Amino acid sequence: MPTPLLEMTLEELWQLFPIQLSEHNDDWANWYEEEKVRLLSLLENYIARIDHIGSTYVKDLLAKPIIDILLQVNTNADISAVKEILLSDGWLLMAENSNYGELDLNKGYTPEGFAKKVYHLHVRREGDWDELYFRDYLAIHPEAVAEYAKLKQSLLTKYEHNRDAYTEAKTDFVKSCTEKARAQVNINSILPKY
Repeated sequence: MPTPLLEMTLEELWQLFPIQLSEHNDDWANWYEEEKVRLLSLLENYIARIDHIGSTYVKDLLAKPIIDILLQVNTNADISAVKEILLSDGWLLMAENSNYGELDLNKGYTPEGFAKKVYHLHVRREGDWDELYFRDYLAIHPEAVAEYAKLKQSLLTKYEHNRDAYTEAKTDFVKSCTEKARAQVNINSILPKY
């Protein structure tokens, strides 16, 4: 039986799940670790790397209280099997690109609104992903954190109920930081697998 959320239009979903920004919460790191342990136990034979990404990773940054996780699977992993395991664990499939073996899933969205813990899971083939560069650039550049927080606040009033427009309006800033980070270091050579 399909979940009622998957039957809603984008506009209905955006009304039920508006963009909210919160001060950094130290519990977010623990929530990530809890879900990481769960994902490792579910998908241990598929995972090449798993990372906490997004604004909830960065201290002192306003963030949507949603834990973003980048889960990189082995290049030969059966994405259909990964998808079925995650769906049976309660994840909602929000987007799929079967040409590239990419999945975007959510957990913590209910017909009544957000649960206490909300997650976005980005499943990708093992590779060189911009999200890691952007995350780590912010983690060591407080001036970029302040600029990003100011940008987010300015966009919130305009796009509180339009997640796509909110994300798109941040694109230039994210790309600029990512390019600077790529010029500075090869993150994949210095970060642990998980």
